[in-house]
Amino acid sequence: MKPGVPGSYTRRVRILDRLEQLYEIGGGLGANRVHGTPAEDEALELAAGWMREAGLQVEADPDGNLVGRSSRAPGVWTGSHLDSVPQGGRYDGALGVVAGLEAVERLGAGSVVVFRGEEVGCVGSHALVARGGLPEAFLEVHVEQGPVLAQGDAPLGVVTGIVGYVRGELVFEGEAGHAGTTPMARREDAFVAAAEAVLRIRDAARGIEGAVATVGQATVEPGGSNVIPNRARISVDARAPDSERLDELVAAIGVAPVQRTEPAHMDADLRSLLRKEISERGLPVLELASGAGHDAGILAAAGVPSAMLFVRSLNGGVSHTPDELSSTEDIALAVDVLTGALSRLAS
Repeated sequence: MKPGVPGSYTRRVRILDRLEQLYEIGGGLGANRVHGTPAEDEALELAAGWMREAGLQVEADPDGNLVGRSSRAPGVWTGSHLDSVPQGGRYDGALGVVAGLEAVERLGAGSVVVFRGEEVGCVGSHALVARGGLPEAFLEVHVEQGPVLAQGDAPLGVVTGIVGYVRGELVFEGEAGHAGTTPMARREDAFVAAAEAVLRIRDAARGIEGAVATVGQATVEPGGSNVIPNRARISVDARAPDSERLDELVAAIGVAPVQRTEPAHMDADLRSLLRKEISERGLPVLELASGAGHDAGILAAAGVPSAMLFVRSLNGGVSHTPDELSSTEDIALAVDVLTGALSRLAS
């Protein structure tokens, strides 16, 4: 450390430098560390090196999850994931790993985890739950990926719970025909039926408080520009804050779930701990639900006391894009709050 340079400043520079190193892995526009690619492996190798530099005992489990343990309070975990969506953001997942490592190294207590494949269904945390060896408690720092904190002028937020979601598809059958010679009144256009369903899905979600629904994929057969479609498929992603509203949404849409994850509630005591750390720093305390799935939700559903600390997202709250942005000051506050919370849990 250079004379006269505060330790907090040096740590802040290190956090930003590590985030930048992770962001550059994979090349191209944005973060490109898709699960199952060499880029994800490279990111975990880099994180493992940082863990060793911090004096942690580093282990990889059979599913590739990485854990760096200190000798003090190793059952108290923090961390996140390092895989990304294609052309993703700089902070999604990576911030939780880098912030967690900074806090654990600063304290000399706790453990840092990097889960595999969060972006493709939290495969690493699901595997850990199935195999066993769960932590005593888990705290995850993550960018908000939304505009609520920015609108509330709050740098940090405490997550109340993580929504449940259902994924599936709807298929529509019609009759193929010539685009130029088949009268409109006689058409059985499968894609028109699918388009009408998209609007019904939108309206169903609007009618249930806290619910959202998205059609992100559509395929049309036979796929000719001058052929009336005889078959159409659309994907459905439906989310709601609790099981009752999720059931209501699924019934209204009429989709058969291919994948379902139940809503997860964050631990009341850990939420209180985070609120205390935030308020002691003179910051506003704002609580909010997460509309995105996270590894913390998988552990919470398995009975692990879990909590999440959101960091304010700028640029309108965009995420899963290179435009994702959080400020250096907010990140530093998040590390301080996490360090304080881990210290209380380790004592």
